[in-house]
Amino acid sequence: MDRTVQLTARPTERDIAYDPPPAADTLQLRAARVLEANWTGSSTVPSRGLYPHQWSWDSAFIAIGLRHRSPLRAQTELETLLAAQWGDGRVPHIVFNPSVPLDAYFPSPDFWRSTTAGRAAGAPRTVQTSGIVQPPVHALAAWLVHCADPWLSRTRGFLARVYPRLAAWHRYLLHRRDLGGGGLVSVVHPWEQGMDNSPCWDLPLSRISPAPARSFRRADLDHGAAEDRPTDLDYGRYVRLAADYRDRGYADGPGDFAVEDPAFNALLVASEHALARIAHELGAPGTARHARAERLTHALVERLWDPAEGMFFCRDVRTGEPIRERGVAGLVPLLLPTLPRDLVTALVGTLTGPHFGLGTTTRLVPSYDLLGEAFDPHRYWRGPAWFNTAWLVERGLRVHDEREPADALADALIATAGTSDFAEYVDPYTGEACGATGFSWTAALALDLLHTRSHNVRPAADRPAVRGGDGG
Repeated sequence: MDRTVQLTARPTERDIAYDPPPAADTLQLRAARVLEANWTGSSTVPSRGLYPHQWSWDSAFIAIGLRHRSPLRAQTELETLLAAQWGDGRVPHIVFNPSVPLDAYFPSPDFWRSTTAGRAAGAPRTVQTSGIVQPPVHALAAWLVHCADPWLSRTRGFLARVYPRLAAWHRYLLHRRDLGGGGLVSVVHPWEQGMDNSPCWDLPLSRISPAPARSFRRADLDHGAAEDRPTDLDYGRYVRLAADYRDRGYADGPGDFAVEDPAFNALLVASEHALARIAHELGAPGTARHARAERLTHALVERLWDPAEGMFFCRDVRTGEPIRERGVAGLVPLLLPTLPRDLVTALVGTLTGPHFGLGTTTRLVPSYDLLGEAFDPHRYWRGPAWFNTAWLVERGLRVHDEREPADALADALIATAGTSDFAEYVDPYTGEACGATGFSWTAALALDLLHTRSHNVRPAADRPAVRGGDGG
């Protein structure tokens, strides 16, 4: 046989051997590309256009997903955020990137004036931040990041460095924010709870005189439809509240807006359990932290649970009355590992019943009551489904061995993240993308669920991070 013919007859095989075809464009790779595109070198922005700085609870959720791709980046994410912590222990809800133009986002650093207005509260001098906070997911995230690569974590002294900052953060919340005197933490601005535009805030916000429209420019409307965003009236009230807090030097105390929120406090419980695990890893007992988490759980049930409605409600500290609006925040306490079984059963019934419709009429958990007068499937936190709250509810279902609804919710979250191009939030009925696409926590939490589902393991949030034991 002619050897020339032999050698020239198989170019395709030679090409494949030396230049293999690219791997399939999997959901994991797409999610990883979102996080890579939003990485700044030391942290991850939620969205390059709409949110060009570092956000507090975003970074915690981002780290939870990043740990499966790069535990080092996940550690760096949390370390960068905690480096901007204030002297009084608060972790600010925004850490500003000085290279981003001031008009790219409002409220900008020149509104918050952290280095001057926050001086008495110990605001850092070398970085500009906001003066309010966001939900305390950080200790839970730190523990999960450690578990992803314990050797790297121990080698870098990751937990030893973040533990004192996390402990100071919790101390600030527990000592400075118990504005109702019942043991629960209060938020002093809707932005602190993270679900900014929820109807749960309408009643306490109605007491606030809005800032004049001419006193601020809404950069968010450059990136989203006005009908999907907060109204100008609500935004004016947000600005007024933030400006008044700033003008008091960010001093905490009873004000016109103070609300005990079930999700914020449930996340503090989960993170107290996680801090106990971190303490044990560092050679200290975690018993006191578990006990504190149990006291918080008891206070949450005593003050915010409504047995007739089968869910938790916010409480207006100023009036002492519950705010009877059904928001997704009232379902997040499913995360509590020692929640009584009858409460778990009631919460699952509410989640799958007509007000939230999970598994029957909705794909993901809507942010607000489907039957509520204020429900809007597209307007920011007044009905759309968000991926971080879906992830929290899914974790809570697993904590209590509600595997069937948890599996269905995980599958829906993964599928919707992909079909929506990792949207900021979606229509709860159709999964239609709303807000920004290429959103970091959507990509990160999809990665986390893809990892746990593909490895067929119980998520770490079901095990040491939120359950009671001190073991390693």
